[in-house]
Amino acid sequence: MRDDTIDTRRRDTLALLGLGTLAPLGTLGTLGMLTSGAARAADFPARPVTLIVPFAAGGATDTLVRTLADSASKTLGQPVVVENKPGAAGVLGANVVARARPDGYTLTVIPEPVFRLPHLQKTQYDPLRDFTYVIHLTGYTLGVAARADAPWKSWQEMIDDARRRPGKISYGSTGTNGTMHVTMEEIGQKLGVQFNHVPYKGESEIIAALMGGHIDLGVTAGGIGPYVDSARARWLVLWTAEHSRRWPRVPTLRDVGVDIVSTSPFGIAGPRDMDAQAVQVLHDAFRKALNEPAMQKLLERLDQENAYLNSADYAAFARQRYESQGKLVKRLGLTANP
Repeated sequence: MRDDTIDTRRRDTLALLGLGTLAPLGTLGTLGMLTSGAARAADFPARPVTLIVPFAAGGATDTLVRTLADSASKTLGQPVVVENKPGAAGVLGANVVARARPDGYTLTVIPEPVFRLPHLQKTQYDPLRDFTYVIHLTGYTLGVAARADAPWKSWQEMIDDARRRPGKISYGSTGTNGTMHVTMEEIGQKLGVQFNHVPYKGESEIIAALMGGHIDLGVTAGGIGPYVDSARARWLVLWTAEHSRRWPRVPTLRDVGVDIVSTSPFGIAGPRDMDAQAVQVLHDAFRKALNEPAMQKLLERLDQENAYLNSADYAAFARQRYESQGKLVKRLGLTANP
């Protein structure tokens, strides 16, 4: 083999590796960016991660997410800082994250209204385009509760009273067009009754208003549990598919003749175009936290299911949820927030 052929091949090889003196500047720049990007992904997270809870502090979602965040922080080696942004039926976190940098440091809990409101009004986000879905977590044991001194001992007694006094029985929810409100509207339409809706910013506010006598009924989740267990409040009905493990004698909507299941499932998402490796790091940390004994014990106490979905399955679930909520909005004839 000729010496000049060997030298040519050596120069070509060095150029491709970005090591030869004849390597083009563009090749060196590309390799440098790839190396830098890989280093950044490998170092993630290098600072605290913010996780927005779009409900008030003290409710079931806030309690669960804070426990999850504490556990995930240990795996990530950086704090996961929970930030509450209550109001607007739970979509304020989505508004923030849709405009955030896709670096993995700003995440939000995605409640069901995120998929419903775009069918009702112009929103600051597109649920199918503006998010990277990281992990799906759980759904609530939702239901309707009353104080122990309420005049109704059962769901049917309350419904009979509501028929006699249209619009006089008040209930609290986490906001207009939120899942609690929409489900009560659906129940009212099916049974031919009308309630007086009072919106609040979170479950803790609903419970405080209920126990303080400001509303007649509270649509709530596991946060009402201590009041039920101490006989200061009672469940009238639950919205789950099966009977509650914690309160097995409480009827479901299906038990009382209303074919509705409503658990308002939720997960965690970040901005669109997040680095795939960062998504995997976050997913793995949150999944490990979800399976920790302390987290499982909390889910049991709140009577919530482990509804884990990985990132790809959660993205597919989000698309399905968006489509189903559009059909629900049309069927119920819902309108935008006043």
